[in-house]
Amino acid sequence: MNKALLAFVPVALGIFSCTAQAEYRVREVGSFHIGGHEVVLQGLPQTKISFTAGMAPVTVDPNGQFETGQMYVQYVKLAQPTAPLPILLWHGGGLSGVTWETKPDGKPGWQQFFLDHGYDTYVSDAVERGRASWSRYPEIYTSPPLFRTKKEGWDIFRIGPAEGWAPDPAARRAFDGTQFPLAAYDQFAKQAVPRWATNDAATQAAYDAYVRQVCPCVIVVHSQGGNFGYTAALHNPDLVKALVLVEPSGAPDAAKVNAATVKGIPHLVVWGDYLDEVPFWAPLVRANAAWRDAVNGAGGHVEWLELPKAGLHGNTHMLMMDKNSDTVAQLVAEWLDKQKLSR
Repeated sequence: MNKALLAFVPVALGIFSCTAQAEYRVREVGSFHIGGHEVVLQGLPQTKISFTAGMAPVTVDPNGQFETGQMYVQYVKLAQPTAPLPILLWHGGGLSGVTWETKPDGKPGWQQFFLDHGYDTYVSDAVERGRASWSRYPEIYTSPPLFRTKKEGWDIFRIGPAEGWAPDPAARRAFDGTQFPLAAYDQFAKQAVPRWATNDAATQAAYDAYVRQVCPCVIVVHSQGGNFGYTAALHNPDLVKALVLVEPSGAPDAAKVNAATVKGIPHLVVWGDYLDEVPFWAPLVRANAAWRDAVNGAGGHVEWLELPKAGLHGNTHMLMMDKNSDTVAQLVAEWLDKQKLSR
C-alpha cells in the first residue's frame, strides 16, 4: 500500500466501526525497525531438530551473527493531515503497540481517534516486545523473561480490588463504576507479552534513535513508557514538541537531571481513578509530582490532569481501553490544540 492514495470510507467499506467516523485519505501505511546492533555468538552446541511432523531432523547451528536491541514501528500517514505534527504512541510494560489499536471490546482505540483528528500516527513495539523480536537468553538477554498473570494485571491496572479477583470471569467484582469493559478482560490479557528486567538501556537507545528519525513530533506514553518518554525529551528537547504521559510509572530524579532542559516542552500528565485503592501507585505518583514541580520551577509547563477532578470517574490504568476512552482522548486533543504546535 506504500505511496498509494487509498480512500477510507467507513460506512461503505465497513473498515472502521467508530461512531462519528471521519473520512480521510491515507497516503502511506508502512513500518520499519530501528536501533539495535550486531551480536556474534560462538561456541554453542549444535542440535538436531525436526520442524514438522514426518520431516527428517536437520542440524541447527545457533552460532553466528544476530541483530538485537531493535524496535518495531508501524505508521499511517494521511494524504492531508490537519495536525501540524505526527503523534507517536508508546506502550507500557509487558505490553506492545496493540495498546493503542482496536480495544479489547472491539471498539476503535486511540490510534483511530488521532487519525480521525488529522494526525499521522506511529505505533511502536519497543525492544523485546511483539514484532521487535527477541534474543537468546542467557547469551544476549542477561535475565529471564517475566510474564504477567491475569490477577497481577487486575490488581496493578486497577480493574478491581484484590478480593474482587476470581478465576471464573462470572465471579469477578470490579471497582464500583469502573469504565473498563469487564467482559473483555480476558481478551485484554491476550495482549500480554514477555518482558525483561535488563534491557532498559537498549530500549532507551532505540527510542532515542526513533525520535531522531521521525520527529519533530508529539509523544504519548503509557505506564513504563513514561520514563522512556521523559528521557527521550531530555535527550532531544528540540525534537519533542509536546509530551503526554498517561499514568507514567516512573520519572527522572530532579537531583540528578537538569529539569530546565525540557522547560520548552509542554507536558500533560493524565491520571485515572482508584489510585488511593492500590498502594502500588502512591510512590509513582509522588515521583512524577516531584518532577512536575522541578520542571515548572525551572520555567516549564507541566499540567496535571486528574480525571476524577475533571468529572470523569471510573477510569483504570488502561484508560485508553476504558468505555469512555474517546472522552479522555478528546481532552488530550484539546490540550494539544492549545499548545499551538508547529514544526
